[in-house]
Amino acid sequence: MRPTFIEVSLENLRYNLELIRNHTNNRPLMAVVKSNAYGHGMLRVAKLYEKLGVNCLGVALLEEGIVLRESGITLPIVVFGGVLKKQIPAYLEWNLEFFVSSSGVLRETERICKSCGQQAIIHLKIDSGMGRVGTIAANSAGFIEEAVRAQHVTIKGVCSHLACADDPKDPMTIEQVDRFLTAISVFERLGAPMPLRHLANSAGVLYFPHSHLDLIRPGILLYGVYPESSCPHVLDVRPALQLKSQVSFHKSVPAGFSVSYGATWTSNNSVEISTIPLGYGDGYRRHLSNHGEVLIRGERRTIVGQVCMDQFMVNCKNDSLEAGVEVVLIGEQDNQRITVEEMSDWAKTIPYEILTNLNDRIPRIYTNE
Repeated sequence: MRPTFIEVSLENLRYNLELIRNHTNNRPLMAVVKSNAYGHGMLRVAKLYEKLGVNCLGVALLEEGIVLRESGITLPIVVFGGVLKKQIPAYLEWNLEFFVSSSGVLRETERICKSCGQQAIIHLKIDSGMGRVGTIAANSAGFIEEAVRAQHVTIKGVCSHLACADDPKDPMTIEQVDRFLTAISVFERLGAPMPLRHLANSAGVLYFPHSHLDLIRPGILLYGVYPESSCPHVLDVRPALQLKSQVSFHKSVPAGFSVSYGATWTSNNSVEISTIPLGYGDGYRRHLSNHGEVLIRGERRTIVGQVCMDQFMVNCKNDSLEAGVEVVLIGEQDNQRITVEEMSDWAKTIPYEILTNLNDRIPRIYTNE
């Protein structure tokens, strides 16, 4: 058994979901489980959310949706990513809802559905300022009208994505909400039923109640992590993931001794060095070289030298350790804590990247079944 593993608290996932529901007055909720549920394990997390009664699941890729269907998930599954025309038959085959971002994809969906006698369940994607996918809000009236006239699609939702909601003071979010609501007023003008309006990601859930609309799409917040380390804390969510390992080797090194590739760290005096069996091959960031920290026996130990593919070393100063001693890389030990947000600052990135980099080479263990 590998001494390095991820421990996921299902109780904390339940707690966070309930906290978000209370914060949004029990708004209908899409649980976002893309990218292996932000490193927490997509299948196990999706089954938990299905049991807890979320309204639907959100993924980024067609393949993620198929994996969920093959595992027995019967909840509605919405695929966010841009759709290629050749993929449309697979969306229909696996009963997956998907974002339609352009008139071209809409027409191809209508054509394929007509030819096979099926109905596609779609969400129209409006670009209110993200600039990624979707028809630009100011130019979307014709796109929406064409979708309403289509005979072989069911418009279940109409949506957009917030670009700057991580900063509650940024005026961009208010502008995006206004652009989105103006664009979709076309439904009322046409006398067509208004689909589910959804806009709020985790930051929108936290800071912009008027973005909650008919359905919310929390992602990283469900897992007890804030989008940025600088985000004001509104909800006391609980981190669900801990990354743990054990000392695999320990030795004393003399003064003037270098550690790891490139000899980027050299000891000033005799020092105790522990090796941890985890590296960038597992998704542990190489940017943590020479300044990231871990917890051993309730004390912070600094990484020395470059993080290797499968291992890295830490400075234990004068403490001589034995192989098998617990190491906490993310999580708590003896009333000390290292958070994902803190680690993202060390690596000069965002919490999303820290979590989603943790790959399947690391086994997951689920607690509080």
